[in-house]
Amino acid sequence: MRIVELRQYTLRPGSRETLIELFERAFVTGQQAAGITVGGRFRDLDDPDRFVWLRAFPDMAHRRRALEAFYSGPVWRRHREAANATMVDSDDVLLLRGPGFRAEPGTREVVATICRPAEPAAFDAYAARHLGPAHALHRTEHAENDYPLLPVRTGEGVRVWFGPAEPPPWPAARLRLAPVTT
Repeated sequence: MRIVELRQYTLRPGSRETLIELFERAFVTGQQAAGITVGGRFRDLDDPDRFVWLRAFPDMAHRRRALEAFYSGPVWRRHREAANATMVDSDDVLLLRGPGFRAEPGTREVVATICRPAEPAAFDAYAARHLGPAHALHRTEHAENDYPLLPVRTGEGVRVWFGPAEPPPWPAARLRLAPVTT
């Protein structure tokens, strides 16, 4: 299990493809060079102005060092103005613990579910019946955000998984996502 950020960006109308092109050209390799594992990148199929992506770290200390390296490094400095010009909001971030996720090649659509279960034991029973290893189940990481320049949502106990499953009996949001292919 790793530390995973699920990042949901709200973009300026019509700018998603600009950000995706920049992201794929510069930010994937730039983050990898800083020690960040870049996971799935997605277009939100229900909102043309949303970009959803994941990145992972072995632990919180590695996360802090890797983020410091990337955001003080030459790739971010060179491209940050262009990236920020596409964004309305980049602070919708869940800090999770889980395996990360990348869609299989050729996948056209992925459903991501963000669930807020009332009781952990009841959720575990639901997960045992309806979720398998392919769902890449993630849980809230409650560690303090030690890189406060990038906010994360706090005070929430969520479960996130990928792929179809029986709807949970708790409040949940479902995201229909199209993988970005390079």
